[in-house]
Amino acid sequence: MPEPTQLRLSDWGVIRAQGADAASFLHSQLTQDFALLDRDHARLAGFCTAKGRLLATMVGWRGGDEEILLALPAETLAATLKRLSMFVMRAKCKLSDASAEFAVYGMLGAPAAEAWTLAHDGDAVQIALPGSGRALRVQPADAPAPAGAALTADDWAFAEAEAGMAWVRGATVEAFVPQMINFEVLGGVNFKKGCYPGQEIVARSQYRGTLKRRLQVFETDTAATVGQEIFNSADPEQPAGVVAGSGSKGGRTAIAAEIKLAALEGGSLHLGSATGTTLQPRPLPYEIPPQD
Repeated sequence: MPEPTQLRLSDWGVIRAQGADAASFLHSQLTQDFALLDRDHARLAGFCTAKGRLLATMVGWRGGDEEILLALPAETLAATLKRLSMFVMRAKCKLSDASAEFAVYGMLGAPAAEAWTLAHDGDAVQIALPGSGRALRVQPADAPAPAGAALTADDWAFAEAEAGMAWVRGATVEAFVPQMINFEVLGGVNFKKGCYPGQEIVARSQYRGTLKRRLQVFETDTAATVGQEIFNSADPEQPAGVVAGSGSKGGRTAIAAEIKLAALEGGSLHLGSATGTTLQPRPLPYEIPPQD
């Protein structure tokens, strides 16, 4: 079996939550269940405003009995750390930026595993991501790079968009409620846990059948940037969606875009303006449950 390819994600960082209340504190703030998190799984989670808008998306796992580590794009880390720290109050939990201690790698061609299962490899952890053979590996910063050929940033971004997955970036902070980027389908929301900021809005969107926007995958031959608007030819005056993730490979660009569902029913979709490059829809690699 060939070795996986790997890329150090220099644009990612790590937050450490340390203390007896680390898990319960994060459980009260994020969209996923951290109270029942074990050592063999990770959690996809979001941090929302009171209005249910995502400020950040991340992957969390247990680093020890009283330690939770959160890996997330570095461009949202400082603001997330500052805002989370505001709510610690009397909880026995210390939050810090541990990015200098860790190296985060994206892996393609990793052994098949159920998404969000975690494998230990010495001091490193490898977390299976949605999408065939995709994984996130986090190891001490001074450890040698994992075995395998180097992967380009474009290849990683292309695979991520093709997998129908997008992370909140600086350009998309507060742009989405979790369902707009299929976050609950990918395992990022637990609807049975207790309250967290924005929980009422997120739950209402789920159970009242009010979802009018979803993440969809498109392909084109022009590079796209996160935050770039998408327009529908039938309604050219207002944007129909926004690029949430994108990568180019071999002259093709895969785009994971948050889009109005109504915009998929007629007209054509274009990047940047109603006369911009045409976007060709591609099937999602997972199913979206029908709304009741």
